[in-house]
Amino acid sequence: MRSVFITRYSALLSVVSALLSVSCSEKDRFQMETFETAVLVIGGGASGIAAAIQSARLDTEVILVEETPWLGGMLTAAGVSATDGNHHLPSGIWGEFREKIYTHYGGQEAVATGWVSNTQFEPHIGNRILNELADQEKKLKRIHGYWVIQVLKERNVVTGAVFQNSEERRLKITAKVVIDATELGDVIALSGADYLSGQDPKSLTGERFAPEKPNDILQDLTYAVILKDYGIGADKTIPKLDSFDPLVFDCTCKELCSRPGESVVSCDKMLEYGRLPNDKYMINWPDHGNDFYVNVLEMTREERSIAYQKAKEHSLNYIYFLQTAGGYKHLGLAEDEFSTADHLPFIPYHRESRRLKGLDFLTVTDLEDPYRDASRPYYQAAIAVGDYPIDHHHEQNKNSPKEFFPAIPSFSVPYGCLVPKKIDGLLAAEKSISVSHMANGSTRLQPCVMLIGQAAGVAASLCAERNIQPRAIPIRELQVMLLEAGCWLLPFMDTQPADWYFKPLQKMGVCGVFKGQGVPYKWANQTWIYPDSAVMKSALVKIMELLSGAQSAMPGPGSDSPISRAKAIKDLWLSLGKPENTAGSMASSDQEDKQLMAALDYFKAQGWTTAWLNDSTDMLEQPLLRKELAYLIDKIYDPFNQLPLKAGAFPKN
Repeated sequence: MRSVFITRYSALLSVVSALLSVSCSEKDRFQMETFETAVLVIGGGASGIAAAIQSARLDTEVILVEETPWLGGMLTAAGVSATDGNHHLPSGIWGEFREKIYTHYGGQEAVATGWVSNTQFEPHIGNRILNELADQEKKLKRIHGYWVIQVLKERNVVTGAVFQNSEERRLKITAKVVIDATELGDVIALSGADYLSGQDPKSLTGERFAPEKPNDILQDLTYAVILKDYGIGADKTIPKLDSFDPLVFDCTCKELCSRPGESVVSCDKMLEYGRLPNDKYMINWPDHGNDFYVNVLEMTREERSIAYQKAKEHSLNYIYFLQTAGGYKHLGLAEDEFSTADHLPFIPYHRESRRLKGLDFLTVTDLEDPYRDASRPYYQAAIAVGDYPIDHHHEQNKNSPKEFFPAIPSFSVPYGCLVPKKIDGLLAAEKSISVSHMANGSTRLQPCVMLIGQAAGVAASLCAERNIQPRAIPIRELQVMLLEAGCWLLPFMDTQPADWYFKPLQKMGVCGVFKGQGVPYKWANQTWIYPDSAVMKSALVKIMELLSGAQSAMPGPGSDSPISRAKAIKDLWLSLGKPENTAGSMASSDQEDKQLMAALDYFKAQGWTTAWLNDSTDMLEQPLLRKELAYLIDKIYDPFNQLPLKAGAFPKN
């Protein structure tokens, strides 16, 4: 009996011990580290790293959490290292990044290696540069290898997030402000913020080419591939997969096309599209190439992994096709780029994600003409610029309705696109901002996304410093801080941040005193402000009316002409009530001359002519230029801060 008891007691101890062991194992498994910070950036992609760097530069404590080992997202970790857009708008951190690319490779011409992008580089070099920029910021802490699994909230305010890694360890990070810079808008979804996905109906967007009915179709994604030229005679042919079907890639290029009349480029030309420095090629080809359709937005992590594996196989099949049918066996997977086992990028290139329902909702109609609708003057709240046309990839989904895209000029993104309608403590970045499906085709490109992230970084820093919510940020202060960081607010390509008139023209643009002229142009759209053009008399009258609210006599028919500097200075002085500089000279007996001399003395005493006017009489009689008027209006009237802002509104569902 005693032995039975001992046996049963031993068994019970074994069970308890096992339970305790499991309990301890579970505790270790989900051991939680906790952190607290002012700004939490979730996702270290193109927008996430820009946001984190910018916040840290403003002396704000920042934690950035990125799942992959790299920084840069689509720029680097996804291998899409041929940048599209903003070649003539090297704004902010995008411009800094590009300049470092130039320095590394030896100048602008050294990276203009393809025939679409002006700036191409090896992905690992882009990652290194972004890490070097991040390393300079002592307020920035980076954590790699973790992904978000939970968003922390107090009522409708996001207060942080919980993360997990492959070893099932967890992090809990609380913050004053959270930025969703994930590739697919996962934080937006977990936060409970409202969002859109798929193709929007015309009834929502008002876009004339939008479909009548909504659907859940996204743009194709791509598992990009970086190939390296190992030299003639080398055979880098990869193994043939069971899923290989050469017919899938028929007519990807001229020599590999069974339809003689098909309009396709030569195979060499196709490869040159994504040619990188150092004999490498980025393969990101839409025409019967390696684009792949799958909508992974609402999939679990495991389901996404399966879908991505299929996308990888599709890209590998394409490479095998080029190597065997095309004879490019000397082009093999670049083994010196990614530390992955298969030498493919860490992540696929997502062209589209969830799209926030924000305070503002940017549509193609807004992009076509930012001045068309006075009730939606989004240019007034501009925080980032882009110049890429509307470009969608839908070839791999035969169920996608045929899309037509109007030509657009270069454009700006308003701050309200980053701010949720109902949730506080959260800012959207990357490709998850509040834009229509069609407009996303332009706002999704790498430089524009970096600038969206930089603006989010400034906004988050302001929120943390003042303990306010993103919707309460003074737009003009945000814009001034972006200007100080070398950013364009409006895409006036004929000005540069180093110009003395850059900031005045940007300020006059966002408050509507000056308006740019947009020009759709190929793959690099334009907007001009014409700083060196003469100011017409009628233009000055209209500006004075806008600023004073009083009607003035307009030039008669046929009498409009450029206004001289002397006449403009005197008219502006009169509008101020004839203030005089006590040290000025009034030696002339002519009343007109007296007024001009008094006006000049006063303007010089205020420092309003130093940048652009000398004492030459001939110069005074020459026409006043737009850049000079912008400078004077900014100094005299400060409409940037004095004129009221108008706000757009998200259309009702």
